[in-house]
Amino acid sequence: MVSDVHGNARDLAVAGDGADALVCLGDLVLFLDYADHSRGIFPDLFGRENADRLVELRTARRFEEARALGASLWAGVDGDRYATIEKAVRKQYAELFAAFPAPTYATYGNVDIPSLWPEFAAPGTTVLDGERVEIGGRVFGFVGGGLRTPMRTPYEISDEEYAAKIEAVGEVDVLCTHIPPEVPELVYDTVARRFERGSRALLDAIRRTRPRYSLFGHVHQPLAPRMRVGATECVNVGHFASTGRPWVLEW
Repeated sequence: MVSDVHGNARDLAVAGDGADALVCLGDLVLFLDYADHSRGIFPDLFGRENADRLVELRTARRFEEARALGASLWAGVDGDRYATIEKAVRKQYAELFAAFPAPTYATYGNVDIPSLWPEFAAPGTTVLDGERVEIGGRVFGFVGGGLRTPMRTPYEISDEEYAAKIEAVGEVDVLCTHIPPEVPELVYDTVARRFERGSRALLDAIRRTRPRYSLFGHVHQPLAPRMRVGATECVNVGHFASTGRPWVLEW
């Protein structure tokens, strides 16, 4: 089980070794590494100094200034902005999807571009969003993407659309999402020093349907990586980009 891969194809290639299946909870793309500002699509295009500035503004929650910086930098780039980003994302996806073992079950993160996934997903990779699948005799439900934020990442959707996908999944043994349920200890990032967006609809579904596990990522350095909500074990499966270690689910 991995989440927040953010370009770590090397460790992804061995993450499923010895397992019956690999489950990936999204955020394959690396746009900007907040730990190493020299890595990612943004510094490749605009350099380390501008990446340092962007991280500084975003960390201070000065989002309008961050967008203004981005706009000024993109104004100096020849060609279409979105075509440039898509080309860079395609390059990353080609490497990352090639690293997935068979079978892999995956859903999208908030920085992913779902429309590109069919181009790269091999027959052994099953992509699910608002859907269920049986793995090893257990029913897994998958809900991808994130909720809307000032960051305006590519796959953010409305609370209503997200809740509809949670409802479509229904009762499962293992509920797999990119973002966590809206519990303060699970959504607070201790390094970024801010609350990320979690889902109230997901929390309500956990309390109502009582899955054995709720598994997610999104928050890279959570205040609490694991806690119980009623009968459900809620687990942040980790920031795979930095640790390179999968979380193992056994039964």
